[in-house]
Amino acid sequence: MANVTNKDKQEIRKEQIEEKVSATEQFYNKNKKTIWGALIAVVVIGLAVLAWHKFIYQPKCKEAMEQCYPAEINFRNGLYDVALNGDGNTFGFVQVIEEYGNKAGKAVWLYAGICELQLGNYESALAYLGKYKGTDSILKARALACQGDAYVGLGDNAKALSFYDAAVKAGKNDFAATYLFKAGQVYEAQGDNASALKCYKQIKDQYPRSLEAYEIDAYIARIEAL
Repeated sequence: MANVTNKDKQEIRKEQIEEKVSATEQFYNKNKKTIWGALIAVVVIGLAVLAWHKFIYQPKCKEAMEQCYPAEINFRNGLYDVALNGDGNTFGFVQVIEEYGNKAGKAVWLYAGICELQLGNYESALAYLGKYKGTDSILKARALACQGDAYVGLGDNAKALSFYDAAVKAGKNDFAATYLFKAGQVYEAQGDNASALKCYKQIKDQYPRSLEAYEIDAYIARIEAL
C-alpha cells in the first residue's frame, strides 16, 4: 500500500471541504426563499412582541398600578371592605383583578386575600391567597400563614397547622416566630400541650429578638406547670 504524504492528506481535506461548501451552497440556492422567509418572519414576530410589550403591556401595567393605589391606601388604613370592593369612585382589589389580572403586581392577590380574611370570608380568602405566586420570602410566608388563619376560621386545625409550618419554613426570619406562636395556640386549643410547648421553645431558642420572644417564657412556664 502506497504511503499517503502530508500533501496528499491536505489535498483530500481540501476536496472534502469544497464538497461540503458546494453542498451547502446548493442547499441554500434551492431553499433560499424559504430561509429568507423564515428569517423575516422571526424578525417581524420579534418586533411585534417588542412593540406589544412597550406600547400595550407596559402602559396597561402602569394603569393597573395607578388604579390599585387607592385600594392599597385603604388597606393600610384598615378599611378592608372599601379596599376590597372600592367605593364607587375608585377601584378595589376585586375590580383591579377583574380588569387587569396581576398587571398591578402579584401582591394584589395577597391584598385581596387578607381583606377577605379580615372580613371573615374564609373561603374567598383562601381562593385569593392560593393564587398568590410571588417569590418574596416574607410575603410568601405571610400568604401561607394567612391561609392557616383562614383554616382556623373554618375550624380545620390540621390544615391550619400545615400552613403555619409551611410559613415558618418559607420565612426563616423573625416573622417565623409569629407563625410558630399561632401554631402553638392551635395546639393548645386542641389539647396538644407538648406540641405547643415545642413551638414556644423554638421561639425562645431560635427567634430571641422577635416580639413573641419577650413574653414567651410565661407561656412556657404555664404549660410546664400543668
